[in-house]
Amino acid sequence: MGSRFIQEVLSWLKAILIALVIVFVVREFIMTPSIVNGESMMPNLQHGDRIIISKVTSIERFDEVAFHAPDADENYVKRVIGLAGDTVRMEDDVLYINDKAYEEPYLDEFKQKLIGEQRLTNNFNSVVVPKGKLFVLGDNRRRSRDSREFGLISEEAVIGDVVFRIWPIDQFGIPK
Repeated sequence: MGSRFIQEVLSWLKAILIALVIVFVVREFIMTPSIVNGESMMPNLQHGDRIIISKVTSIERFDEVAFHAPDADENYVKRVIGLAGDTVRMEDDVLYINDKAYEEPYLDEFKQKLIGEQRLTNNFNSVVVPKGKLFVLGDNRRRSRDSREFGLISEEAVIGDVVFRIWPIDQFGIPK
């Protein structure tokens, strides 16, 4: 009876160890959970939202990414606006990338609340994004610390692409 009990315990320990290894590999190399801290991505991501970050997807323009902040000991979530080789500027609340105007539908909720000549985003001069760097902006442009303030971020600082919101439950799904 003692031998059977030991085999059962060893079997359970083996299963637990395998599960822990799988969890470690997934979190370290494939995807990881995170919590949105602050208001800079409102209204699309709220303070306290629980998100899943994919570490294996390629980063594209307008993706929401998590990265190691260059100016603080924390991680930020922002939207990728400029990729390597791009020239980015903002003029009269219109985003220009390589001299082409882009619509930003993820900002519509904020823009509808503007009164008269108010602007969501102040003008900024052209910024050329070199190889290995990204230009990022928060969706809540008036309350975001982003590339306008701390400059370009290194592609190496990117943790991954925000692919899913798991909390709050009523907003469960793929963020805008």
